[in-house]
Amino acid sequence: MEATEQEDHIADAGEFVAPPNGGVNELLDMGEDNMQGQMEEFLGPQAQYNEEEEERKYYRRKRLGVIKNVVAASLGAMMVYSVYMGLLQMQLILHYDMTYREVKYSNLGLEDIDRKMLMGINVTPIIGLLYTPVLIRFFGTKWIMFLASGIYALFVSTNYWERYYTLVPSAVAIGVAIVPLWASLGNYITRMAQQYYEYANYKEEHVQERKKLPKGACHSYIIIFQSVFYLIFNLSLVFAELPMRLVLNSHLHENKYILANVKVCGAEIRGMIPGFNTTVLTNLPHSMLLIKVESVLMGFAFLAMIIFLVLCGPAYRPTEEIDLRSIGWGNIFQLPFKHLRDYRLRLLCPFFIYSGLEVLFAITGFSLSYGVCILGLKKLWLLIVVYGLSSSVFSSLSLFLLRLPRWLCLVGGAAVHAVLIIALLAFSSKPDQPQYLGPLLVISVLWGLGTALNKTGVSILLGMLYAEEKERLDFIYTIYHWWQAIAIFIVYLWSGLPMRAKLSILLATLLLSCYCYCVMERRMAKKVQHRLPRIPRPRHKVSNRNFADSLIEDHKSLKKKGSEHCLVGLDDPTPTLSNFCSIFRLEMLYLNSESFSFTIFCIKKFQSEQKPVFKGSDAKKRI
Repeated sequence: MEATEQEDHIADAGEFVAPPNGGVNELLDMGEDNMQGQMEEFLGPQAQYNEEEEERKYYRRKRLGVIKNVVAASLGAMMVYSVYMGLLQMQLILHYDMTYREVKYSNLGLEDIDRKMLMGINVTPIIGLLYTPVLIRFFGTKWIMFLASGIYALFVSTNYWERYYTLVPSAVAIGVAIVPLWASLGNYITRMAQQYYEYANYKEEHVQERKKLPKGACHSYIIIFQSVFYLIFNLSLVFAELPMRLVLNSHLHENKYILANVKVCGAEIRGMIPGFNTTVLTNLPHSMLLIKVESVLMGFAFLAMIIFLVLCGPAYRPTEEIDLRSIGWGNIFQLPFKHLRDYRLRLLCPFFIYSGLEVLFAITGFSLSYGVCILGLKKLWLLIVVYGLSSSVFSSLSLFLLRLPRWLCLVGGAAVHAVLIIALLAFSSKPDQPQYLGPLLVISVLWGLGTALNKTGVSILLGMLYAEEKERLDFIYTIYHWWQAIAIFIVYLWSGLPMRAKLSILLATLLLSCYCYCVMERRMAKKVQHRLPRIPRPRHKVSNRNFADSLIEDHKSLKKKGSEHCLVGLDDPTPTLSNFCSIFRLEMLYLNSESFSFTIFCIKKFQSEQKPVFKGSDAKKRI
């Protein structure tokens, strides 16, 4: 009763009474127990967490991302070339018509502008070997694809205002961008095959330690990805004919008027189509109609840029790109020339040239001197659409290389083209002969078959030969597409030659290509050692601190300042599990996700090995 009266008296006085010491200790004990339990629950194994299942899901998402990258790069390249070839074809036909030139641009000299524009497109790429590797290493593979597609979009935009100072510089820019774009695409598709292999075999020791891939490990993925790329890309020839079919075809004269002065077609002609009428349009298309067509093409060009920018992931890790650039710009400039010491590349150079010659001959030589001359200008779109569809569909035949030897693709395509070239050497006809539509379409289909086998075969072969040399891929594909640029220049120079001379050059290049390829395969079968230039070691200075060193230095600075976050466990140079828990707590405070991942790795490593993970200067070696 006395205690009760005393308590009531104090309460009435309005004074604060501290609880007994025992109550304070009980609260502290409860708080510490609660915190310890939460830490153990957070750091301990989770009953519902399956590490292997989560890891499997993570790498499955990575593999789907690689497939998305391949499809996006293929769609972007297909859109870029659909827009480019469709606009260029429509532009050349309009500028060829004398009425169009006189009515719209009487004193402008469009014919001279077209000649200089074609010179810029066809001649400029021959210097591509000098700057392509430097651009790819400086900007990166993905960004070169994006920037090159932007140059093609620039070419489309200049057609809104057709003048010398708009068309010719944009054509020169196209010539500059051709080799970097194609070298980046070839490099990108091969890199995606390597990444897919790494994500599919993430448990392998050489993948986890990021060592060189075993020979032949990713060949099947290279075959599949290159086949998918060309299957999608070759559709660009189909979509490029939409402006011709939907817009210009209704404005063209009949064959009797256009081909009135043409005497002979096929193998006996000289040049493209001698005697072809300079007026091909019955009436001029409305300017607003042309602006609408160019606006649609411009929209697809921008869409291709967005696809490259948003949907295509990087080809290399950031640290790998730094290493690729850090070998020195002088070495990057010299290495493409040094790679020509490899007998494999030297012996494949004739095939590189032929792969460029045969595509351009199909689009220009065969389609004009045989197709347009015999069937008329209104059937031009049909011949190219059939050629594009066949080359797209038959690109899937390269998937048989998963079970068949790799030489079958190249030799099969060469055999088809050899038969067709011999047939074209003997074929000539009078103009305006619609009964030859069927045979010419069959030739287009078969030529597309040979093109598909040739293009996929060369790209797959290069990927197989250098699949394990990811630091050399940009040099290899630069050499490949530079020789194709030489082929573009040859086709530009031979435009005035007789058709039989053109076909003879094509056949001689094909036979030389097959012979050199057989010599290469024979040397490789005998295991003749090839000579590859040494890639210099990266010369960059590592400015980033090591994760462990960074944590320890941060802890020491906090300790000097008297911060409450400094942890005594970090003073021990040989970490224990409690030290790692302290590091974990420090990283949770600073929300450094990269160091946090390293901390979890160290905890797991310590629990599995029960020995120090790093000590002193050995930390960098272990990390």
